[in-house]
Amino acid sequence: MMNTENRTMRIAVVDDDPEQRGLLRKALEEAGYEILEGGDGQEAIDLARTSNLDGMVLDVRMPGVDGLQALKTIKSEHPEVVVTLLTAFIDLRDAVAAMKTGASDYLEKPVDLDELTIAMDEALGVCRDETGDTDDEDLAIPRGVIAQSPSTLHAFRLAHRVAASDANILVYGESGTGKEIVARYIHEKSPRKEGPLVTLNCAAFPENLIESILFGHEKGSFTGADSRRQGSFEEASSGTLFLDEIGEMPLALQPKLLRVLEDRRIRRIGGTKDIEVDVRVIAATNRELEKEVEEGRFREDLYYRFNVIAIPLPPLRERREDILLLADRFIGEQGTGDKRFSPAAQRALLNHDWPGNVRELRNVSIRASLMSRGNLILPEDLPESLQSMADSPEPTGGSEKPESMEEIQKQAILKALEETGGNKTQAAQLLKISRRNLIYKLRSYGL
Repeated sequence: MMNTENRTMRIAVVDDDPEQRGLLRKALEEAGYEILEGGDGQEAIDLARTSNLDGMVLDVRMPGVDGLQALKTIKSEHPEVVVTLLTAFIDLRDAVAAMKTGASDYLEKPVDLDELTIAMDEALGVCRDETGDTDDEDLAIPRGVIAQSPSTLHAFRLAHRVAASDANILVYGESGTGKEIVARYIHEKSPRKEGPLVTLNCAAFPENLIESILFGHEKGSFTGADSRRQGSFEEASSGTLFLDEIGEMPLALQPKLLRVLEDRRIRRIGGTKDIEVDVRVIAATNRELEKEVEEGRFREDLYYRFNVIAIPLPPLRERREDILLLADRFIGEQGTGDKRFSPAAQRALLNHDWPGNVRELRNVSIRASLMSRGNLILPEDLPESLQSMADSPEPTGGSEKPESMEEIQKQAILKALEETGGNKTQAAQLLKISRRNLIYKLRSYGL
């Protein structure tokens, strides 16, 4: 990647969180940029003055000189430097002020690494080959996972890219979408793969037990503590701790968990000494944690500590192209012969909304395989709630009424593609975005 001076373009990544810096650095280096790092606003200013930068990725909220102050100084002294701002706390007034000061873009944390690369490419005028094949390694899917939908492939590509780091990761999606599978995949692709993967379901234990399970206890620290016990953090030493259903973590325990994430030290219940822990933490939730924060049920600082990288998993109803593949796989695992779903039974499966997601599909498939008398699974072999769906036409699209900004964007993209006969270049012009950005959105939304 060369600029007009025939050298590799140089970008500074400035963020007070070293884990976040490392992730951003890796993504931009993979895109061909030379990367420098800084930890606060003053370092950003110094880098702009001394390093002949082409661009900068700058966090807004940092101690001392913040990102907006640094932006103002940098653009006054070096207006040619392209600056993209990052923030976990979107404020419309700050965004407007930043754009007026000269920021090229304003991205919300957790940053989608593909979106960041696209933003920097566009701001710096970089063109890439959009028709090249994707590296097979980037499309790696864990053994046993069946997926064709772009949204699921996107989730695993993101998981693959962040596996090598030690950054905290939040996997979110409805129950049954495969959050633990993603956590296991990240662990197996990470430098910690030889260490343990310890899983703790935060919803499975009462509040008076979960602290001991997480952090351990000393002998005699409470009634029934007959011996010293290591907690999950110590058990996961040199490996990964997967905290499932993190949204169920008791509010009173959240400050202690935050301290461990910040200091990498724990103290057992009844203990007097801190113990260093070398653990990578992945959390998962089926709740809207932003809403939990707003309603006072989840700490804001803990939310942002976990939300360095967020991996969304789509519900099964949004990736219907995977339904029959998964169903066939599930009946094949039963070893009940060469069974298959009839066309009518397939229609029933495709028409169901699957509120229980892949877990529900597995149960339905196994039941149907056991209930069928021959090799062909018929609608009457399915649960009664699905049988009537065999006579309905297969679903052809999404909701008629968008329920979120993502749905609104999806509908706008589909409308633009329809009006341009599927021409992506013309559709991008109609939407007033770049063709590359359109392609990214198509992949992200599974369109």
